[in-house]
Amino acid sequence: MQIAFDSLETRSVTLGFIPLLDCAPLIVARDKGFFRQQGLDVLLSRESSWASLRDRVALGVLDGGQMLHALPIASLSGRDGLNVPMITACVLNLGGNAITVSSTLWERMRAADAVAADSALAAAQALGRVITEDRARRAAPLTFAITFPFSAHNYELRLWLSAGGVDPDRDLRLVVVPPQQMLSHLTAGRIDGYCVGAPWNALAAVQGVGRVVAAKSDIWENQPEKVLGVTRTWAERHPNTHRALVRALLAACAWLDEPAHHGETAALLAQPGIVNAPVALLAMLLGGKLVVEAEAPLRALPDFIVFHRYAANFPWRSQILLTLGEMRRAGQFGPGLDLRGLAAEIVAADTYRAAAAELGLPAPTIDDKSEGTHAVGWTLRQATRPIAMGPDRLLGGRVFDPVMIGTDQAAKEEEGFGRGAAPSTKEKP
Repeated sequence: MQIAFDSLETRSVTLGFIPLLDCAPLIVARDKGFFRQQGLDVLLSRESSWASLRDRVALGVLDGGQMLHALPIASLSGRDGLNVPMITACVLNLGGNAITVSSTLWERMRAADAVAADSALAAAQALGRVITEDRARRAAPLTFAITFPFSAHNYELRLWLSAGGVDPDRDLRLVVVPPQQMLSHLTAGRIDGYCVGAPWNALAAVQGVGRVVAAKSDIWENQPEKVLGVTRTWAERHPNTHRALVRALLAACAWLDEPAHHGETAALLAQPGIVNAPVALLAMLLGGKLVVEAEAPLRALPDFIVFHRYAANFPWRSQILLTLGEMRRAGQFGPGLDLRGLAAEIVAADTYRAAAAELGLPAPTIDDKSEGTHAVGWTLRQATRPIAMGPDRLLGGRVFDPVMIGTDQAAKEEEGFGRGAAPSTKEKP
């Protein structure tokens, strides 16, 4: 495709990232020339925390960056205290998170329930028994860490705990720790467990100080994780540059999903200034092999992290709605919010569709889809070309139907997400 560089409002862009496996689209887009192919000169800035990244984007120090899926929601709704509207036109990846507990806590969980290792649900129930024992002897509550209040890590941990009969607000203590510091806090005994993105979840198992008890796919299969986030003001002033960024990232994400590129990607990410983690571990995680415990067999999860397939990069409005439901359940806002209106403001789907068309890639022609209705792969036909999609199971067999979401209708929103149903094993027509 011939790029009209003179149509770009600016060619110089600065983006922030956090040292995680899923910063890969930004690193690859820079180091493999995908930004350059779109006429962009992109500087990447390694940030120390999600709060720092958010603040620097809000203040204009950064033009945008890798963001938690819920961060633009919190920003646009004013729940993060900054009240600087942010939007997303591109999801960077699906999956990649996991819940890890200390080896000491894991031994207690296994002693409390012999089948704790059988599934994520069994592990959650075993933890519930441990907490019941602690309460009976008036022990101090366990401490679990999340990376940011407005994060999938928070909501996933809460869903997993609740499935085991644990009240995350009463039965334990939740603290915020930057991703790259999780392992040191666990090793020092300051926390008993955490939910974080790769490689910091699996690295505890590699080093023999922790056990992975649940992957993101056990809680919501092929759930969006990170997005490209920019302020609405920046996007309005730089529409062509914004679309060029999305084109570059789409190309990088497609490159990343090729198994032949996993080794090279791991080597790029392993550098001290990027993720600074073992190359072999990064390569295993990219290939869908999760280390759950030292000396234990690897867990095969082909979709542990997905960068492009399954329409992974499309910013579904319905997935914003589902996340809004989780934010409400976490007590981050009450009724009285126009959920559909807010979701529509956050998602720049037209920018995505334009970028995809310019690259000759298929794109969904709808903004919403259900979650929890497919136990196996299926085909999305409401698209410019049919798109192969992945499973989307939710923990406990629940189903989320965006049709049930109505303005200020909290009861219907809860019903839409919570009603039980068996995921379909048939392809959607």
